[in-house]
Amino acid sequence: MLYSKNKIALVDCNSFYVSCERLFNPSLIKKPVVVLSSNDGCIISRSDEAKVLGIKMGEPYFKIRELVEKNNVKVFSSNYSLYGDISRRVMKTLKQFAPQIEIYSIDEAFLNLSSIKNEDLLEYGHKIRKTVLKWTGIPTSIGIATTKTLSKIANHKAKKERSDIVDLINSDEVDKILTKIKINEVWGVGKQLTKFYIKNGISTAYELKNISNNWIKKNTNVLGSRTAMELKGISCISMELHREKRKSCCVSRSFGKKVTRLEELKESITAHCLNAAEKIRHENQETKKITVFIRTSPFQKYGNYYSNAKNIDLPIGTNDSIELVKQALIGLKDIYKKGYKYQKAGIILSGLKDIDTYKENLFSNATNEEGRKKLMQAIDYTNNRYGRNSLSFAQAGLKKRWNLRKQYSSKIDTASFHLLPSVRII
Repeated sequence: MLYSKNKIALVDCNSFYVSCERLFNPSLIKKPVVVLSSNDGCIISRSDEAKVLGIKMGEPYFKIRELVEKNNVKVFSSNYSLYGDISRRVMKTLKQFAPQIEIYSIDEAFLNLSSIKNEDLLEYGHKIRKTVLKWTGIPTSIGIATTKTLSKIANHKAKKERSDIVDLINSDEVDKILTKIKINEVWGVGKQLTKFYIKNGISTAYELKNISNNWIKKNTNVLGSRTAMELKGISCISMELHREKRKSCCVSRSFGKKVTRLEELKESITAHCLNAAEKIRHENQETKKITVFIRTSPFQKYGNYYSNAKNIDLPIGTNDSIELVKQALIGLKDIYKKGYKYQKAGIILSGLKDIDTYKENLFSNATNEEGRKKLMQAIDYTNNRYGRNSLSFAQAGLKKRWNLRKQYSSKIDTASFHLLPSVRII
């Protein structure tokens, strides 16, 4: 096998959450912008202008509030429904350019470009970038190499030097580039492995590439060995073209403000249960076990800490929202205690199997189940077309005072015409 025939491109959206906000607000272009995590906690996306100011990824917002206000940095609460929609558009566009694609994360994808001639790779990469930008409005960086690990490094270089595309396949400076890549910046090398490598005199990607295969196998695990081989240009990490179905589904959120009443907890659990049920129906799965959990904050200064969970085993596998909500609320009632200020609640659907796995039995009602199935399909279709929660249960509440804190939300929803920005023609 000739490994040099592998041509893998990593396409990564630049400051993706920020780019999504800028997409509907062009006045933000070339200005410092940050996006916050759930409940407006930490920095999870920064524009280049914000990075120059010294704002770090993962930094708590309250610590840099003064810096943000002083430099007029635009702040946004996370809008995951918007980011998910834009991500789907980007990935759909990328599928036009490669027969095989691995969607690695919400803003990254590996493309198999083995059918493209070496001399055409750079031009083809520019075509991908221009098309994605034109069709979705999202800027990207592309790294092309013979392995996934090297394409990650190429992409890192493209972003760092703002060169848009880096092609290591047609480059004679691969080793020179690897000498400038710190060991902790190599894909697949975590904190503990970084400490181990540095302790043994390996501080760059180049040094890891040239370490003895026997030493790697003896002192690290299979993943460490694969990473070293990939740096040599030998493909050991294959593209995952089909994602494995999930074995469990967890939906949980911290509250925007503390919750004490059972009625508000019921609303939260109902909303999470509806969300989880929709997810497993999308993958044609059903569950036989529900776990409901609630807890107070472990960092609160006053009051006792309380955390509890309830497991509910179902006699028949189901993805019916009505049945799952019913069972979840029974479980919630068993673990709820008065006098506590709850910070978080959630639900876990486990024992997930394909729908055909659990057959009908003596306790099933075929006629009733068929009607419920059509009802769930109608709800999913409506919410998919008109936006999540267009159809919901009254038990999920309307005002939802317990919901996530989104003080800086742009309130953009591509599934709602009423929430889309308007353009005034003068």
